[in-house]
Amino acid sequence: MATTDRQATTLALAHALSAAERGLAVIPLSRTKLPALRSPHRDDPAPAPCHGECGRPGHGVYDASTDPARIRELFAAAPWATGYGIACGLPPHHLIGVDLDTTSETDSPTALRDLALRHLFTIPPTVVVLTPSGGRHLWLSGPPDVVVPNSAGRLAPGIDIRGAGGYLVGPGSRTRHGAYTAAPGTDHLAPAACPPALLRLLLPPPRRPHRPGPAHTATDAHGRGLVQFVRSAHEGQRNTRLFWAACRAYEDGLGAALVDPLVEAALDTGLTEREARATIASAARLTGHRT
Repeated sequence: MATTDRQATTLALAHALSAAERGLAVIPLSRTKLPALRSPHRDDPAPAPCHGECGRPGHGVYDASTDPARIRELFAAAPWATGYGIACGLPPHHLIGVDLDTTSETDSPTALRDLALRHLFTIPPTVVVLTPSGGRHLWLSGPPDVVVPNSAGRLAPGIDIRGAGGYLVGPGSRTRHGAYTAAPGTDHLAPAACPPALLRLLLPPPRRPHRPGPAHTATDAHGRGLVQFVRSAHEGQRNTRLFWAACRAYEDGLGAALVDPLVEAALDTGLTEREARATIASAARLTGHRT
């Protein structure tokens, strides 16, 4: 390995350990910004789904750790790593990354400002990471009981979202296109709380069922549709669906009447009653209601 590569790996490890001290779970990345360690199951004829249960490294973001010894092991197994990724959606920060791309023809910073004006939110002071292409990554903190999915261009053209199961390239990483650096004056900040209005835009809305007539009770088509939307959730989307269904129920005046049916639907998906009621309570607070 060239001396410059060894230096880049040493620096990446140092930055990764520093990030871990702040509670951010990390993995080593290659110069391509991809996880540096390949899957240990890549040669299996019919690999079973594995998120690291096998005990071997190479499971991408599922390898992410804040344990210094584990991080050193991962980097020792990938001496070609020149950067590190920070896993999103994990405690204590439940990180959400807003990726403002400048390589497309769209003006993503202006698009974000337009969204902020239209939906009445502001981005608070937070960590900003500058990318080699001139883009920016804004770090925000999400609530612990809401799963923000990854998306590309759904919020607006040129704006990608890194949520649960995704990762952000950490400042101090070097890629084939250059280095990622913290914007001046932001590296000492903690990820700021995601504004509630923006958080709602980041979550996929439930599909509204067709309503043939006025809705008056929790047993109408709309209420039943929200309950069924939650009941049909798969693992990984249960909290997200419950949160959105509860938000919509409170907005439509069905919140109080639908609490118990939504909890029952959430229990059917595998959530505990405590988890379900906490998520519904978050939706009530977000929509200005009390439970």
